Amino acid sequence: MDDIIHLLPDSVANQIAAGEVVQRPSSIVKEMVENSIDAGADSIQVIIVEGGKNCVQVIDNGCGMSETDARMAFERHATSKINQASDIYNLATMGFRGEALASIAAVAQVEMKTRRKEDEIGTLIQIDGAKVMEHKPVACPVGTNIAVRNLFFNIPVRRKFLKKTQTELNNIIQDFERIVLVYPDIKFELFHNDTPVFKLDKAGLKQRIADICGERTADSLIPLQTETPLVNVVGFVGKPETAKRKGARQFFFVNGRFMKHQYFHAAVERAFDNIIPQGEHVNYFVYLKVDPQNIDVNVHPTKTEIKFENEQIIWQVINAVVREAIGRFNEVPAIDFDRKADDIDIPAMPASPGGVRMTHSYGGYNPFKPQDSSKTASSYDWEKLYPQNDEMQETQEIILTGSLSNQAPRQTELWKGQDFNESQKQNLTTEVKELFQYAGRYIVMPHNGGIAIVDQHRAHVAVLFQDYMERIRHTQNVAQGLLFPEIIQLTKQEDDALQLVKDEIKAVGFELTPLGAASYSLNAIPTGIDGTDYAKLLHNLLWTASENKNAVKQTMAENIALAMAQTAAIAYGQELSNSEMRHLIEQLFSLANPNRTPEGKIIFNIVDDNKIEHMF
Repeated sequence: MDDIIHLLPDSVANQIAAGEVVQRPSSIVKEMVENSIDAGADSIQVIIVEGGKNCVQVIDNGCGMSETDARMAFERHATSKINQASDIYNLATMGFRGEALASIAAVAQVEMKTRRKEDEIGTLIQIDGAKVMEHKPVACPVGTNIAVRNLFFNIPVRRKFLKKTQTELNNIIQDFERIVLVYPDIKFELFHNDTPVFKLDKAGLKQRIADICGERTADSLIPLQTETPLVNVVGFVGKPETAKRKGARQFFFVNGRFMKHQYFHAAVERAFDNIIPQGEHVNYFVYLKVDPQNIDVNVHPTKTEIKFENEQIIWQVINAVVREAIGRFNEVPAIDFDRKADDIDIPAMPASPGGVRMTHSYGGYNPFKPQDSSKTASSYDWEKLYPQNDEMQETQEIILTGSLSNQAPRQTELWKGQDFNESQKQNLTTEVKELFQYAGRYIVMPHNGGIAIVDQHRAHVAVLFQDYMERIRHTQNVAQGLLFPEIIQLTKQEDDALQLVKDEIKAVGFELTPLGAASYSLNAIPTGIDGTDYAKLLHNLLWTASENKNAVKQTMAENIALAMAQTAAIAYGQELSNSEMRHLIEQLFSLANPNRTPEGKIIFNIVDDNKIEHMF
């Protein structure tokens, strides 16, 4: 029997390797720009055609290459960055594997011109699918100019999986931003189809952040800085009032390299516990400097996953420096959610993140305004309002926490939209004589056969969503003009999204006048969102739209209506009067399906009499 194991040809091996290194045009941009940085360039120009599917060209003024080095650069595992395996753990460069150019040349048509400063003439190399077509001297400036055309031209099955031009461009912009935010001392330019996307001059770090993310973002940042024997931390974190549900610009870098690290991300998020609403996030730009011997960047071909030798200690340093920055600038007072009911002056807030505490309706409560010190918890006579012993306390916790998700089948089926009839609605509205609020979060009321518990925020989201959808469907432009128009600076992605959904945005009441360079004057806002950060709301709407570019207009309208409803809805912790609660309940049960929010979250639940009797 003949031998069956054999070596693969270099061309085949390179194509296989390309599957790891070259996943899309953005991979080419990342690899070639990093090479330019390693070559000492202080000016780098990136030119993209049709989202990089037709051409990716990178021009730099770095050190260039000799004729021999230019040819060797396209061989597998040819690199000037390391000489032995141990060098991987002491890296001072972005690249080190020597795979990028070989992988790119295996799946595209590549032309490179390069010249060193000491050489009078440069070198031209043309490669098609790993085959050298031309290698000759050429006149060219100092540095390197590489053009990669027709990506995956020789692998049709891979090429057909490339996304639409705008999608590929967005991925390029994402990788481009991750690089330029580390090197503000380098001039960068990015062009797409001859149109400038970014023209970034050399600047300081904060100015570079402003150039990428907008002046509004940069102006709302708090500086971070600390030095320890293990890690140095510098950068910026957003002020608490700039927190938002979607679209936060969050970046971690280590030793000049972008990385993804959920563990360290949690360190930043934890620092904002009890300061920003749950589910919202702040911008941050955190730069770590550690001994290269204490990290491993050779985990994944993209080099964005990095392992640290002392992760727990670094976590504590990051968390501490963010907390210290927040405290030093004293942006907002922390709200202590762990204080006991008899110690706290804010009756609407829960006693702990895992439990809830009963309150009565006092109206007009705002958790971010100073409270009347004369109205302490004891002055409200909680014991007289809600006398309870240990058994009663335990029963309340069962009713209003863990038991809600385990209702009998009869209740869960009863409230499906198709089974919900008018008589059942009447049980929850006209027969209700008294309602009370629990933990500033739930509306509790008697129901025929049990107790109904309604999530006030989710109920209001469902009501507002229906209202906003009606406005969009009927192009009912209900807007209120601003006395002083506000200037809104959009990112490239947000501006693209605005062009796609501008009719829907206008239909709900936003009036925008273009000022050029993705800047707009906000002249009017929808009625009914007074007191909200409408600029932040608009950014959230456009970010949502940018994530759903391929969706139909109806989906866009639903996304816009939902985002507006979530922002404008009653917040957790807000006290409601009895009449306000009753009005909200009436609006909720006038909907076709009051059981769930538009995104599918349960709005209310029922504890039936049998369940209550069983507790005793």
